[in-house]
Amino acid sequence: MRKRLKSARWAAMRLLLGSAGRLSEGIRIGYRHGFDSGSMLDYVYVNKARGSLGIGRVIDRCYLNAIGWRAIRARRELLKDVLRKEIADRGGRATVLDIASGPGRYLQDLVEEYPSGAVRVECRDLDPAGLAEGERQARERGLTGITFTRGDALDPAPPADGTAPDVIVVSGLYELLLDDAVIAASVERLRGLLAPGGVLVFTTQTRHPQLEFIARVLPNRDGVLWVMKCRPVELTERWARDAGFSGVASRRETVGLFTVTTARR
Repeated sequence: MRKRLKSARWAAMRLLLGSAGRLSEGIRIGYRHGFDSGSMLDYVYVNKARGSLGIGRVIDRCYLNAIGWRAIRARRELLKDVLRKEIADRGGRATVLDIASGPGRYLQDLVEEYPSGAVRVECRDLDPAGLAEGERQARERGLTGITFTRGDALDPAPPADGTAPDVIVVSGLYELLLDDAVIAASVERLRGLLAPGGVLVFTTQTRHPQLEFIARVLPNRDGVLWVMKCRPVELTERWARDAGFSGVASRRETVGLFTVTTARR
């Protein structure tokens, strides 16, 4: 009986979110592109409530204030801080590859902070909508040195110009992968793409109080319910060491759901 009631509750939540919830612009984007998509994260980064009929903006503000999205925004700020340090350590010049970037808004913000050509960024993703949005944003901002390329994060090709990146970023991807062996293999493969002395920067989701709600209610970019896996940062750090990285270290964002780890080749 209890199991049936719980199933009915989740079904009601899916119905409510898929109907009245669509008054929220953020929720509409989630249903259109997936709640785990780069387009969704880009909207969350902007953090400006939008919606229909007035009440839509209220729903959108509640949605954007969810703990997971607040942690995502805090993770972005920590990532930018980590990348600034890596660029400074290289004399203010670096090449950066993000293998699952979406529109790459935070990378555009970063590029804008430096003289033209000092920081070169390649944004890769499998979502053409996210890449197109990133290209549009970068063009409107007059940014140079940032490119958008379709690519598989789990089968990454070397950069087309043959230049090994100083920094490879994996942000928000590994928590979407349920097979630990796939992540360990990815970490090892990315080490081979880095320039000597390069650094891998990746995120780990260590906890999330709304995991069950997400897994029961929200569809991902493939149109199925979005299941994530939390892991202790000590485990992902061990995978980096096992892959041959050194100087492995992690910092936690201020909300407390994610860590950002640096691992040096």
